[in-house]
Amino acid sequence: MPYQTLVSKCIGTEYPIIQGPFGAGLSSTKLLAAVSEAGGLGSYGIYTLSAQQIAKLAVEIRSHTSKPFALNLWIPQKAVASPTQDELQRHIASFDKYFVELGISRPKAPANFAQDYDAQISAILEVRPPVFSFVFGIPEPDILRECRVRGIATIGTATTPDEAAALDAAGVDCIVASGFEAGGHRGSFLRPAEESLIGTFALVPQVVDRVKTPVIAAGGIADSRGVKAALALGAQGVQIGTAFLACEESGGSPDHRALLFDERRQQTVLTKAFTGRLARSIRNRLIDELGVRDQALLPYPMQGWLTGTLRPAAVAQGRTDLIALSSGQAAPLIRRKNAAALFAELVAGLTP
Repeated sequence: MPYQTLVSKCIGTEYPIIQGPFGAGLSSTKLLAAVSEAGGLGSYGIYTLSAQQIAKLAVEIRSHTSKPFALNLWIPQKAVASPTQDELQRHIASFDKYFVELGISRPKAPANFAQDYDAQISAILEVRPPVFSFVFGIPEPDILRECRVRGIATIGTATTPDEAAALDAAGVDCIVASGFEAGGHRGSFLRPAEESLIGTFALVPQVVDRVKTPVIAAGGIADSRGVKAALALGAQGVQIGTAFLACEESGGSPDHRALLFDERRQQTVLTKAFTGRLARSIRNRLIDELGVRDQALLPYPMQGWLTGTLRPAAVAQGRTDLIALSSGQAAPLIRRKNAAALFAELVAGLTP
């Protein structure tokens, strides 16, 4: 039987269970459709896609499911000083040993390191996904207003109570309270991510007490026990990333997914090594060599481009030592390798 809350009613799903969005090629229409068809909200990270690619993606998604789904985008943050061309070339040259190991040529820097945000927003409004979710900030008021006009529900991400209050004041429809246990990037936007590391059990009830908007708990949830705990804290729904990333339907490489069932999953760290922004990953060689904490890395999005040049060859060669291995701290709780089986287990946590 469907389990309705303020969150599920807002996003039009049978259950208040959301598949966390992934970037860097980890999202897949197959996983999104599996979750949406099961009665939850499948999500797809689009921050690396052009407007044209977003339009094509929406068509593809709708060919697989008629149920609600979410497109997730990163909100641009204040620009940081860019390195000079000489500095950029030195950073690229510092990766020569990796290029040699993988048998690839030193790449040439692109003219643009990120997609056109305004064009992405226009594409989202044009394709009208049932849900538009976002991290790293809040869209401009006119964008949120246009979403309401077009019937697009909005979900913002907060890593602190103050960020949740800002999202609440902006009038978003739901707020994800993301604890620092979560895998992937920390979506902080009011203060540096390093100063916004609050655990889920501390964060969710504070956010629930602070805002009027329905709250979705995220971070450290991988089974029915986590779902029960989130609801007990006052959340109206849950967002789950790593457990869905481990499923065969995700866009994660076979080697990445295998590591989510390996002992190494117990060793996750927060690092800026892969993109220049703080993210949680399974520890590997590239993290150790580039530094777990701050060091002389390129700023986002340049660092993401540079490490991303290794990814195709590294994935093809099974070199998990040279790619980001997004994983949350709850990975050791993962037991399911199929999205439908995982979803059924999570639904069990919705009932007494």
